[in-house]
Amino acid sequence: MMSFRTSFSNLTLPTATVWLLTDVAEAKGKQDQCARSPEKLTSLRQTALVQSVESSNRIEGVTVAHDRLRPLVLEDARPRDRSEEEIQGYRRALELIHADAQNLAITPELLQRLHATIQEGSGDAGQWKKVSNEIVELREGAAPVVRFRPAGVAETPAAVEELCLLYRHVLNQNLAPPLVAVAALVLDFLCIHPFRDGNGRISRLLTLLALYQHGFEVGCYISLERLVEESRTEYYEVLRLSSQD
Repeated sequence: MMSFRTSFSNLTLPTATVWLLTDVAEAKGKQDQCARSPEKLTSLRQTALVQSVESSNRIEGVTVAHDRLRPLVLEDARPRDRSEEEIQGYRRALELIHADAQNLAITPELLQRLHATIQEGSGDAGQWKKVSNEIVELREGAAPVVRFRPAGVAETPAAVEELCLLYRHVLNQNLAPPLVAVAALVLDFLCIHPFRDGNGRISRLLTLLALYQHGFEVGCYISLERLVEESRTEYYEVLRLSSQD
C-alpha cells in the first residue's frame, strides 16, 4: 500500500510514460473495430485462454504434458494430479473474470475468492499466509539472495484492506490515470505478498480484472500472462527496482 500512501499527492510522470499512455488510449478506442470479425475473435479467445493458463502456471513451476493442456482448459477433462488441478483452477478464475469483471469489486474478499479458486484442494486455499515469507532470488552457482521482505503475518489483513480502499480512493478522486493506479495496485499487492503460495498468479488475475474494469479488453484476445512470461527477466527486474525502499 506504500505506493498509494506516498506517490499520488503530487504525481508526476515522465514524458515517455505520458506518450505511452496516450498510445494505449488510442488503441483502446479502436477495440470496437475488432468485433466485426466474430469467428476470428472466438479463435483468439480460445488461444488466449490456453496460453494464459499455461504461462501463468509455468512461471510458478506448474506444468502439464502438452497434449493434456487443451483438454484440461477447453474440454474440462478430469485432472489426474495436483498440477492439472491447478491448471483447471486458474482456468475457472479466468472464466469468472471474463464473464463478470464489472461486478467483481476489488476487495480482500475477492482476492481470497480467487485464491481459493486457483488453489482449491490445498490446505490454505483462500487464506492469508500464516508464516512470514520472503522473495528469494535463486542464482546458479551462488547462494540464494533475499530480494524483498513482504508484510508480516500480523500486518497482512489490514494491509490488504488498506490497499483496496486506497486504490478505490485514487480512482474516485481522479488522482492518477487508471493504468498508473492499476500498476501501483499490482506492485503493492506483490509487496504485501498476502498468501503462502499463488501470489504471482493472483497478481496476473488482478491485472486482467482491473484492466477489464477500465475498458481495456485486450486480455480476452491476447494472453497478458504469455507476455509477462516472455519478458520475465525484465519484469522481475522492474519489480525489484520498484520495490526498493
